[in-house]
Amino acid sequence: MAFEFHLPDIGEGVVEGEIVQWKVAEGDVVKLDQPIVEVMTDKATVEIPSPRAGRIAKINYQAGQICPVGKVLVVIDDGGGKAAAVPANGGNGHGHH
Repeated sequence: MAFEFHLPDIGEGVVEGEIVQWKVAEGDVVKLDQPIVEVMTDKATVEIPSPRAGRIAKINYQAGQICPVGKVLVVIDDGGGKAAAVPANGGNGHGHH
């Protein structure tokens, strides 16, 4: 299921942030709390962590662009219960013979 992550209110009356650098790209798989982007405000540069685990489906603002607080910064596909997982061992499920 796609999760729209809005630029959070960073505090101090900040109303927007400039994207400094993405640490992920569309299609990347991220973990919960993994830093995904650096945002510069008029107060400081902060790393924004991922609000959940999943795959980066769409990045809406590129480096150098301004993202207002509350706008959708990135869309994360968290899997939504789909059975898309592939066994890590690539086995056929029959075990050892």
